[in-house]
Amino acid sequence: MRIWRLAFLVAVLAGLLGLPRPQPAAADPSPAELRKLTKQAAKLNNLYRGQIQSLEELRIQAKKATDTSGGLEARLKAAEAEVGRIAQTAYIVGPLDNVQLFAPRADPSLMLGQAANMTYMATERAERVAAIKKLIEKSKEAKLNANEKIEKMRKEIKTLQGKRREMERLLAKYGFQQPGGAEGLTPRMISVRAEIMQNFPMKYGVGCLRPGDPGEHGKGRACDFMMSSGGSMASGEDADRGDALAEWIIKNGSRLGVMYIIWKQRYYDIRSGGGWDPMSDRGGVTANHYDHVHVSVF
Repeated sequence: MRIWRLAFLVAVLAGLLGLPRPQPAAADPSPAELRKLTKQAAKLNNLYRGQIQSLEELRIQAKKATDTSGGLEARLKAAEAEVGRIAQTAYIVGPLDNVQLFAPRADPSLMLGQAANMTYMATERAERVAAIKKLIEKSKEAKLNANEKIEKMRKEIKTLQGKRREMERLLAKYGFQQPGGAEGLTPRMISVRAEIMQNFPMKYGVGCLRPGDPGEHGKGRACDFMMSSGGSMASGEDADRGDALAEWIIKNGSRLGVMYIIWKQRYYDIRSGGGWDPMSDRGGVTANHYDHVHVSVF
């Protein structure tokens, strides 16, 4: 509720200084609601036998937006003291009095000095109030953005919950496989990897099992097909080969039992309807999958 009080004080000062009035503040996004939705998403991931990329993307976006909103709220708290100082100086200094400035008995040099000082303070007050007003507007936008992302996540969860029977039929089609053997991969992942490597030479190698990974790599159901030496963005023929591999997997995914792929900061998830969807920035070339094609299987 702090932003409402601060917005009111800034509106009063803005009126006195001739600045536009700030708009009413938006409702605070709920971290508790985001935690609740994250738990529901985790249950759906278990039901769908793997991380649902659309939900994971919305969770990341909502978390970032909520953190941004929280950071701006902290800055607004600090701005309260600044508003109090501005209000106090506005009361003490007051507006310029042209009658006093041009009074016959006034000392011209003294009055001009006072006028310059008051003009400077009035300008400073106006600039500070305008800056705080922009901060309030930015906070409002951040809250609206966070609430929008949380609402999108809520709707996506509801949609996926409604597809439960469809998903159960899909999972029954492919069955459930446990990893085994020295490589710790499922038979399906081994088969998919072999067929991919028959069609696409992998001069930079393939990485699959990642012990301790909470996702499909740790379950033996995912492989990364490298399109560069790692850490550098694939380009030229390497990028073209990654594009061709991604399209081949999409074309043959139903036959092979592919669950989803990730390539070039996009994901294609068969369970949530298919089609390429953008991913938010995960922080680097490898995290954004610009140097490898990730393939997860049922």
